[in-house]
Amino acid sequence: VQLQASGGGSVQAGGSLRLSCAASGSGFKALYMAWYRQTPLKQREFVASLTRLGRINYADDVRGRFTISSDNPEKRVFLQMDSLSTWDTGVYYCHAQELGRSTVYWGQGTQVTVSS
Repeated sequence: VQLQASGGGSVQAGGSLRLSCAASGSGFKALYMAWYRQTPLKQREFVASLTRLGRINYADDVRGRFTISSDNPEKRVFLQMDSLSTWDTGVYYCHAQELGRSTVYWGQGTQVTVSS
């Protein structure tokens, strides 16, 4: 199973980016999928998550600016990031736990750079 993340890039403060993550593996189903990020000043931190049943959680500092969604929450997840600030700069990682197992997976990370 691999998590393929895409959609990172460079944007000016106040702009938007949309990240995508898709899980490969025909038999894979996620219990939940999530986004984490590692910024220059912090360790890897939670950003947002979406369970297969549609439950959503956000970190306090992204709530109201970021939106996690999916058209198939067992396989794919998106992160719409609006009103980006320089503090959002970092590498964003897709994360998932397999349904019925304790196995977790991480994507390769996608760079998000927000300039002032």
